[in-house]
Amino acid sequence: MVQRLLAALLFLLIAVRADTGEAAERMTVLLDWFVNPDHAALIVARDAGFFERHGLEVELIAPADPNDPPKLVAAGKADLAVSYQPQLHMQVAAGLPLVRVGTLVATPLNSLVVLDDGPIETLADLKGRKIGFSIGGFEETLLRTMLGRAGVALEEVELVNVNFSLSPALIAGQVDAVIGAFRNFELNQMDIVGRPGRAFYPEEEGVPPYDELVLVAKTDTLDREKLARFLLALEEATTFLMNHPQSGWALFVASDKALDDELNRRAWTDTLPRLALRPAALDQGRYARFAAFMVESGMIPATGPVADYAIDVNAK
Repeated sequence: MVQRLLAALLFLLIAVRADTGEAAERMTVLLDWFVNPDHAALIVARDAGFFERHGLEVELIAPADPNDPPKLVAAGKADLAVSYQPQLHMQVAAGLPLVRVGTLVATPLNSLVVLDDGPIETLADLKGRKIGFSIGGFEETLLRTMLGRAGVALEEVELVNVNFSLSPALIAGQVDAVIGAFRNFELNQMDIVGRPGRAFYPEEEGVPPYDELVLVAKTDTLDREKLARFLLALEEATTFLMNHPQSGWALFVASDKALDDELNRRAWTDTLPRLALRPAALDQGRYARFAAFMVESGMIPATGPVADYAIDVNAK
C-alpha cells in the first residue's frame, strides 16, 4: 500500500511539473505561525508542484513574530501574508493598505473551551469565574458577545492573561475556561493528555460566521493575473487533499519530519473539512455582515464597501 501511494505521488509530481516550460515567477508568502495543518493546502501546492505548474516558485516563511506578516506585506516586503479576517478589518481601519485576496480556512476555528468533566455546563455558569486569554481585543469581543447571549456581562467574569498557554492553564485549574482556543488543536491536545475539553462555538453564540485564515496582499501593488494563478494552484491542491487526504499527509510530513506526531495527525483530520474549496471566491454579504458586527462591537469605527478590504481577483 505504501509503495503504491508513493508511486502515485511520484506520478503526480512528474505530471504536473511536465507542464512547466518557462521560468517560474517568485512569490513570498509569510505564514501566520509555525507550519501546521492549517497550512495544508499551501504545503501541498508547493511540494506536489501545483504552484510550479502555474509558473510560480513560492517560498513559505514562518514568522519570528506572528504580528509581523501583515505589516511586512503592507510595507512591500512580501507578496502575501496568512492572516485572520477579524484582524484584517482592524488593520484596514488602522490605515494599513491590505486587502483579502484568498481564503485558506473558511470557518471560524476560535472557540471558548472548558474542561469536559468540569463544573461549567452552560455559558451562564461562567458568571464570577476566571477566563484565560492570549490576545486582547477581538477575543474580548467574542467573549462579550457569547456571554451576553447567556445573560452574563463581561465585567462579571475575571479575565486572566495566560499568554499562549491556554490548555495548560485550563488543565492546571488556573482558569475555568479559555477563549482563543482553536478547536482543531487545543481540543485534541487536551484529549491526548487525558483531560478532554468541551467547546462553545462563537458562530453558534451570536457572532457572525467568518473566515479564520485569509491571504492578504498590498492594495496598491496587486498583480491580479499572478494572484489568480496562485489561487488556482491552491484550489487544485485543496481538491487533491479532499480526494487523497493520506497522500496529502505524506507530503505534509515529508516537508518536516517533526510534524509527524499525534497532535498534528488529529488536527489534520479535523482541519481538512474546514479548508476553503474555492480559495479565490468571495461572499460579499458574509464579509459585510461581519464588518457590521465589528462596528457594532466597537472594534472598528466604521466600515466602507467590501471592495475596500476584500476582493475576488477573478472578478471583472
